[in-house]
Amino acid sequence: MTATTIKFYQTGTHTVGNRLLDPEHRSVQADMRRTNSLNSGHRACQGCGEALGARYAIDAAMQATDNQLIAANATGCLEVFSTPYPETSWQIPWIHSLFGNTAAVATGIAAAMRVKGRSDVRVVAQGGDGGTTDIGFGCLSGMFERNDDVLYICYDNEAYMNTGVQRSSATPGAARTATTPAVGDAPGNVFGQGKNLPLIAMAHEIPYVATAIVSELRDLEAKVKRAMEIRGARYIHVFVPCPLGWGTNSWDTIHIARLAKETGVFPVFEAERDRIVSVSKIRKQLPVEAYLRPQRRFAHLFSPTPNTEAIAHIQALADRNIRRFGLVDPAAETAVAAPVATGNP
Repeated sequence: MTATTIKFYQTGTHTVGNRLLDPEHRSVQADMRRTNSLNSGHRACQGCGEALGARYAIDAAMQATDNQLIAANATGCLEVFSTPYPETSWQIPWIHSLFGNTAAVATGIAAAMRVKGRSDVRVVAQGGDGGTTDIGFGCLSGMFERNDDVLYICYDNEAYMNTGVQRSSATPGAARTATTPAVGDAPGNVFGQGKNLPLIAMAHEIPYVATAIVSELRDLEAKVKRAMEIRGARYIHVFVPCPLGWGTNSWDTIHIARLAKETGVFPVFEAERDRIVSVSKIRKQLPVEAYLRPQRRFAHLFSPTPNTEAIAHIQALADRNIRRFGLVDPAAETAVAAPVATGNP
């Protein structure tokens, strides 16, 4: 993926004043011609990462396809807060599917467009982690195996948030949910369970796989645009913090997403077939405690006494991500190895 180098004119922040950039270098969200595909008036919680991720992704897809786009959406938070009958916040052709068959419905739409000779109309499927990693996993794998011409976007908030914050196969170890309470000798979710959907998608050797976070808008938009340049099955996994389910401040959504990347908890990369072609490097490596402490779903790891064993386990998983994906340059990794290993900031 070709990236544009942007100088950060505002010190102490990751934002860029778009007035300082040439129009062709501005983000889709800074463009007055953006479609506002997910428009205002929806009922998402304040600070909803999924609402941000969906707006960013679909607006970018609309621009990349000259507004020739159809979206299929699984049951879940995104569907519920955006389309309370008889209202809708979607400004595009949009179809609500069942919880588990979004990939199959999108495949059918793509096939219909092919029969009609409408190669210009592209199809996006959307779902949360429950509808993607759990209930819709079989249909999604079938879509990958057939290499259907669909971009599937998973907005991962790591639990079934709409129905009461129940555990999904994307819920991290030690996290508290309604079905993994913070009780017993090993409170929270069990370590060693779940699925890594980006790696599973790569194992299908589909043309394009990527991960993204809502705190890196330009990276997310660029990956959606790149995906729309490709024919066949494509998959983008977007990390979207949930203030309600995670117990974070509504104004900290972008900060929490950034911490997930900077600690190595969530690696940001893109792949073609089964080969990783680029990674988003960690700017300043932080210990996982910086990510865990602001979230009430992990509060039991620090009170009444720190659960050093569980924290060390999460740190080890983050360190494995850093090594596996090459998220830190070797010189920088050596410099921070000691404090990270001991869990100190």
